[in-house]
Amino acid sequence: MVMRKTRDMRRVEALHDEKLETLLPRLINEWGSTDAATRMGISKSLVGYWCMKLGIVKRTVALAPGQRI
Repeated sequence: MVMRKTRDMRRVEALHDEKLETLLPRLINEWGSTDAATRMGISKSLVGYWCMKLGIVKRTVALAPGQRI
């Protein structure tokens, strides 16, 4: 099922010239949720809500020195 995007979602997509489905994971991986929210001009809770609605899964990974994924 395709989710209808809100005006704010469309605004962020237009501002970054990228679909949220690829923009959100990229910004979250690069900057973290808080800074990603700041860069998109939205709240951190809205980042989480959009991820949930768009089916984007967030995971936290802790690695020991020298470990890689």
